[in-house]
Amino acid sequence: MQDIEKLKSVLKRIDGRPYGFYRDLKGWYDYGDFRLNVDYVQPDPFAPPSQVAVRVDQSRAGFPEPLYSGPVRRIALEDCLVRHFYRRAQQVSVRGKGTGHSGLLAIDRPSQEVISRSAMVVNDRFVEARFVVGLPARGRTIMGRAALELFLEIIPQLVAGTLFYRRLDADLLKKFVESSEDAETIRNGLEEKGLVAVVADGSVLPRRSGVDDRPLPEEKAVKFAAPPELAVEFDCPNRGKVRGMGIPAGVTLIVGGGYHGKSTLLDALEKGVYNHIPGDGRELAVSRADAVKIRAEDGRPIAGVDISPFIKNLPLGMDTKNFSTQDASGSTSQAANIMEALEAGAKLLLLDEDTSATNFMIRDERMQALVSKDKEPITPFIDKVRQLRQDLGVSTILVMGGSGDYFDVADRVIMMDEYRPRDRTEDAGGIARSFTTHRRAEGGERFGSVKARVPLASGFDPRKGKRAAYAAVKGRGGILFGTGYIDLSQVEQLVDISQTRAVADIILYLLKKYVDGERSLAELLDLAEADLDREGLDCVGDYLRGDYARPRRFEISAAINRLRTLECRGEKARDQ
Repeated sequence: MQDIEKLKSVLKRIDGRPYGFYRDLKGWYDYGDFRLNVDYVQPDPFAPPSQVAVRVDQSRAGFPEPLYSGPVRRIALEDCLVRHFYRRAQQVSVRGKGTGHSGLLAIDRPSQEVISRSAMVVNDRFVEARFVVGLPARGRTIMGRAALELFLEIIPQLVAGTLFYRRLDADLLKKFVESSEDAETIRNGLEEKGLVAVVADGSVLPRRSGVDDRPLPEEKAVKFAAPPELAVEFDCPNRGKVRGMGIPAGVTLIVGGGYHGKSTLLDALEKGVYNHIPGDGRELAVSRADAVKIRAEDGRPIAGVDISPFIKNLPLGMDTKNFSTQDASGSTSQAANIMEALEAGAKLLLLDEDTSATNFMIRDERMQALVSKDKEPITPFIDKVRQLRQDLGVSTILVMGGSGDYFDVADRVIMMDEYRPRDRTEDAGGIARSFTTHRRAEGGERFGSVKARVPLASGFDPRKGKRAAYAAVKGRGGILFGTGYIDLSQVEQLVDISQTRAVADIILYLLKKYVDGERSLAELLDLAEADLDREGLDCVGDYLRGDYARPRRFEISAAINRLRTLECRGEKARDQ
């Protein structure tokens, strides 16, 4: 540990020198109230900024232990601190005074979701913020005086205003922590009440736009209110009794006219696997943690997936028990997406007809009469959705506006009417009895099997040029992996670029540590989750970095499954 005078002397010594001399800053420095670590130094002013961490002993930071007791409260507190640090860094950053990233101060930018991030660490010993600094330069010459101002004035001011409890809004911190705790209480209580999701009364589900995930202003939004038939109550530790609409386990249809809120409700349930910040409107729109959104995804690769529960007897004898392609159709991609989700452990599937392949969802009686079953390899989802529930214990929530045939297989029908839910189960049942369909069920007696696959190391090639392992994000929806590209643009529950960044490095981590040609994909996901639970996100990086957000196992699985070089060996299928 070096004192602050050492930092001053280094900056004075390297003033006016070539940019590479900034590497002399690496190490820990004692500022008295906090310590600062320069962990990674950018090689030039245009490169990604330098990685810096500041650590305040908890004895000085003074955060009350109840604010971070248990993982849910701790993650919420860390999330709130990241947001505050982000806003303050924007205010004090002097970017623009120099070349490239000179003067930049920034921390991982949070989304509307409360997610475990590596940018902030709170425990009973210390509070640590990890952020980036653009080391000042003119051209590629070090601006020592600007760097002195940055390290001796601006950063201490930033730390003083963000990492000491006495200087923060205690009520806001408490609200963040309690909101997440209440949501998690509901999520943990769903199964006991026979539910898969809950949307609390008063929730605001509509968003401002497709590119702005903030809530619609209250004066424009219709607040959610549960229909009496579906009303449930939960006792939350902070809000007390909460009333809302409970969606039971089984098969649930969401119906209604266009623009009446069907997809808006499904989107809230899709994002309900995460907790949300106070004021988001979806704080208590909560789904099972193992819910997975399913859609058609034309053109994606598939490696050795058993899609035979849905597709058999393809022309030219293609094997659907071990199906592989580099260019999946809408129906084969949707079948693979379901089977991969089941393989990873999903217990709730979310589907919207707007993003589904029509021929995968339904084959009506007229089409059955024209095209006989022996000429149609696809078994439509309508004939498998109840078997998913009966054989595998997997529930489905489905937005359906175009086919009343699904009334025959639904346990519950919710109609959205001007963003207000109505229970229309009895009416839908009556209609089904009055307008009898003569379509024939084509799904057989059982759902079929879910095959465990074993990824082979030969299917991962992270090499690029002289680099033995290269993975980098290309926005939220893409990963450059070696010389290949993993397209995650259609993986809708991946909500943050920092999750994508973590997914990329988790794949490298698994390849280095666990991929051995013996462990199944589900076992690899189990091992990754266990390590992340025990060691945090730091375990997957080469150095302590502040730009990871924790992904779920399902998004890690999705990325592995979209590797175009993936090779798998099939295990014995589990008959269901």
